[in-house]
Amino acid sequence: MAADDEEKSAIAQWAVQLRKGTLGLAVMASLWSEKLYGLEIIRRLQLDAALSVTEGTIYPLLNRLKSEGLVSAEWVEAEAGHPRKYYALTPKGREAVTWMTRGWWAFSIGLNRLLAPLEKDLATDRRLPSWAFAQEPSDDRDEESGQ
Repeated sequence: MAADDEEKSAIAQWAVQLRKGTLGLAVMASLWSEKLYGLEIIRRLQLDAALSVTEGTIYPLLNRLKSEGLVSAEWVEAEAGHPRKYYALTPKGREAVTWMTRGWWAFSIGLNRLLAPLEKDLATDRRLPSWAFAQEPSDDRDEESGQ
């Protein structure tokens, strides 16, 4: 493996671990205002946070959050089509996400302070490989239906 490939692999692995570490918070935050079914959560994560998550990742996480008493789930008959399982934060989940959010804010404020000196240099450094930058999320929603 070439040095560039090793560096790329290490950064990609770091990005995966970062997403894994924050996914529970992101899912619970997406449920703060309303109950959602699984695919709505996946869409919200993609559109609002540029987090690409598969069904194979989201449903085991939702089941874990449910078993921990942080979310509840209920089947709801859809007007057209099959029933959907909607997830909502429980009171315990609302308390947990509140504490997690406070922890995230404290962490990110400190990290942003440390990273601030890099901002100007990184914005103008054209030597950095394109893969080092996150891609902007694409909005694949149908404009008429909003889905």
